[in-house]
Amino acid sequence: MTDDTPPAANDGPAEDPVEVPHTALAQDVLRAVIESFVLREGTDYGERELSLDDKVRRVVRLLERGDARIVFDPRTESVDVVTKDRRV
Repeated sequence: MTDDTPPAANDGPAEDPVEVPHTALAQDVLRAVIESFVLREGTDYGERELSLDDKVRRVVRLLERGDARIVFDPRTESVDVVTKDRRV
């Protein structure tokens, strides 16, 4: 008797997160990833309130300078923006 149940996401060998160059993403996908990041609870930009477009522009500049990067985690099938000093 065989078990035809597909393995759960965490059953296989652990896969390391993969860095995704921001230049490899279509502009609409890149914007969606960045918007998801900046709209999360706890994203702090200081005392002055910024518009969504301003926040997105700031993250784009961080990505362009190499101070942030986009990372895909195959275990959770999630995408995140991480700062340069944060290890994956």
